[in-house]
Amino acid sequence: MKGEATRDRIKREARALFAARGVDGVSIREIVAATGQKNGASLHYYFGSKETLVRELVLDGAKLIDDRRNAWLDRLEGDGGPRTVRQAVEVLVWPSTSLGEGEGREGDYLRFISTLNMQNRELFDDILGDRWNSGYQRCLQHIRRHSNDGDPAALEQRLLFMSLSLRAVMTAREAALAARPDHPLWSAPATVEQLIDSLVAMIAVPAA
Repeated sequence: MKGEATRDRIKREARALFAARGVDGVSIREIVAATGQKNGASLHYYFGSKETLVRELVLDGAKLIDDRRNAWLDRLEGDGGPRTVRQAVEVLVWPSTSLGEGEGREGDYLRFISTLNMQNRELFDDILGDRWNSGYQRCLQHIRRHSNDGDPAALEQRLLFMSLSLRAVMTAREAALAARPDHPLWSAPATVEQLIDSLVAMIAVPAA
């Protein structure tokens, strides 16, 4: 039990440091120091290498989000849904909230993967590739099904813009709440609803 707790603490501290400074900007020594471990070899003992630790951290969050999305879609599809583009977008957004330890805590996963994606895209793509995004792809299929856009190429562009916007805004939200959990804008559930409305508007066909 103690070993499991130590392992989890190393992961928490490493993810926080990676989110703030990027994987390349954090040494193994700094991670071990942040955990309060006296044994400087503890990271190697539990993970083998820093890259193995990074890979596990990326997959932990990706699996969590994907499992949440798939479970939500299973419920909706069991009832004949999603029935609108907005319902499908809701499944994209809400499972990416409350990713930290403890109910309602946002954590630092989105900042971690955003920084990794920018600084070491090759590693990021090697870790995830096309894995652990089945919920995301299911959402896109429902959006395509409900969209009235007669131009598939234009719709795919809008979906790309939506995805990039979603990642950027959710990362900014996580950062703001890490600095101030009671942030007047980002802590309000209505703000997430406004984000969903904005993403839906990005997908909608412009009025003639």
